[in-house]
Amino acid sequence: MQINSDINVLGSLPDWSLVKLFLSENMDSLREKGGIHSFTAIKTDKSVKRFEKAIRSTLIHCSSKGFEEILYQSMRVEGMNAHVLILLFWNASANNDLLFQLNEKVFFPAFYSGRVSVKNDEVVACIKELRMSRVELKSWSDLTITMTASKYLTLLKKFGLMEGSMNKSIVHPHLSDGMFVLFAYWITAISDNSNLANNPWLSYAFCERQILIDRFLQKKFAKYFNVVYTGDKLRIETIIPYDQIYEHISES
Repeated sequence: MQINSDINVLGSLPDWSLVKLFLSENMDSLREKGGIHSFTAIKTDKSVKRFEKAIRSTLIHCSSKGFEEILYQSMRVEGMNAHVLILLFWNASANNDLLFQLNEKVFFPAFYSGRVSVKNDEVVACIKELRMSRVELKSWSDLTITMTASKYLTLLKKFGLMEGSMNKSIVHPHLSDGMFVLFAYWITAISDNSNLANNPWLSYAFCERQILIDRFLQKKFAKYFNVVYTGDKLRIETIIPYDQIYEHISES
């Protein structure tokens, strides 16, 4: 993972239809098909190119070929709906270390403690603390950090995890059965350690640990994955190939 300015760029992205567009297109192909104005209201090639870079590196790049199949099928079939935005949030957090760090140190502590909102000042303080240890942030000015903090909260809103304008409040999504299956496949695909018991990605299921474990063990999911849980060990073994799982849950 890497720390970069993608949060600033994506927090400013006015046309999220570009995310799906760049699954199959690039700047050259857009020019050949009539130019960017045939696809988006964003005015300049330079701006679209900047958004394309951030979209490719943070949103739609997949380190796991298996999860890439899931994400791309979901986007092509469903467009940019609430389910796809959660998939993009998971994937972006796995690609961008600053997003991951802010989620772990600011958003999820607030989310799981039952707080209503996250303040911009909290995000600023977190980034300033990271600046002391991360080389990539050493050159960031206080102004850049303040702007990034604001764009982070805006990006969470774009993912459907916060709502409101000036005073944004936290949204508590519930994963449908289909999305829960995809979560199991995602966390299995991106985790280096087969034991998921202390895996930080468990927070991304948006529910308390015991509720999550109980849900993993429900018999209705046994056709999708096998689970071994012994208290200090949690292992998930997927059953259906990744390139087929989206179709399976769509039909059920």
